[in-house]
Amino acid sequence: MTSSRKKVGILTAGGLAPCLSATVGELIHRYTELEPGWDLVCYRSGYKGLLRGDRIEVTPDLRAQAYVLRRYGGSPIGNSRVRLTNVPDCVRRGLVRDGQDPQQVAAEQLRRDGIDILHTIGGDDTNTAAAELAAYLARHGHQLTVIGLPKTIDNDITPVRQSLGAHTAAEQGARFFQNIVTEHGASSRMLIVHEIMGRDCGWLAAATAREYQQLTDHGHYVPGLGLTRDRVAVHGLYLPEMAFDIEAEARRLRAIMDRQGNVNLFISEGASRESIVSEMISRGQPIERDAFGHLKLDLVNPGKWFGERFAFMLGAEKVLVQKSGYFARSAPANDRDFALIRDCVYHAVDCARRGEAGVVGHDEERGGVLRAIEFDRIRGGKPFDVTSPWFTELLAGLGQPPAEMVAVAKTA
Repeated sequence: MTSSRKKVGILTAGGLAPCLSATVGELIHRYTELEPGWDLVCYRSGYKGLLRGDRIEVTPDLRAQAYVLRRYGGSPIGNSRVRLTNVPDCVRRGLVRDGQDPQQVAAEQLRRDGIDILHTIGGDDTNTAAAELAAYLARHGHQLTVIGLPKTIDNDITPVRQSLGAHTAAEQGARFFQNIVTEHGASSRMLIVHEIMGRDCGWLAAATAREYQQLTDHGHYVPGLGLTRDRVAVHGLYLPEMAFDIEAEARRLRAIMDRQGNVNLFISEGASRESIVSEMISRGQPIERDAFGHLKLDLVNPGKWFGERFAFMLGAEKVLVQKSGYFARSAPANDRDFALIRDCVYHAVDCARRGEAGVVGHDEERGGVLRAIEFDRIRGGKPFDVTSPWFTELLAGLGQPPAEMVAVAKTA
């Protein structure tokens, strides 16, 4: 394919995921391989860097070293949570001056930089914001092709079948709990709550529990000294999409506590969110939100809520709440994720050479085909299907009743 010289911009935005570093490296590698004459720039710290014109020119030396990024987690070019349509927040943070429109500032920066193609590696907010920038520039006579890559460990982007980094996050969350679970030996009647990221979608918590249970299946134990699979296994799993009877679950878990002296729970950070928020409101506590309007779940502290309620009902003598989110999301991509990253990056570069915009992923509504999905079809907060066969089998293995799907609260 022969093409005229273009200039490509790359940015990562939102929270971290175990795909960002590898995706940036693969984009640089693939463009160098197919279009060595094209110019590449990376904007530091996502939309924050774009607003400030803070960018890195990808030199020949950097192109030659891009393969190293495969080995690392995080984002070498930096992330930030910036919503271009939230003008007061952008002004307050000093990203634009009072009276400026952040979208216009960002679009004009892209035009000054001569960017023809913009790759945004992020979730639904990141990618739809980029599409809005392209629309603005088109109205002002500048053609920008935006090609997004779907990053989120929650795996909750509609209609993307599998988002980049989610497989690795589940694997790392399971490894995290391998160490944490041994704390049950530090006290009798120990309740351990493992809080896992997942605001609206319980996929990550479910996948982490599956990965962890598989690790316990292949473990070696010494029952005579108290080291048994039952003591290190998951005993309860709770997701935003699940309705459950807390009294019935407490009775089931109390029997486990009485029998072996410890209970391990895996919860998604969005589980029972409505109940927790209702209690906060009844106590007159403020409900704080971020620049995107999302509830600040660290202040809601669902792990603490679950721990307090079940501790009383189970007669626990000690409660340990541990969060694996930062550990899991900062890891380098595993082989399974890297294979997906490579497929998506290769398709994204092909789209760039054709001038085709969209978010690259396997389209669940188009037969699972890898394609550039139209921006107006991209939405966040896709619920996890708790009727999935692998999930119902997982719950059965825990001795937990089958889950009933409930509507995920979008307003809480």
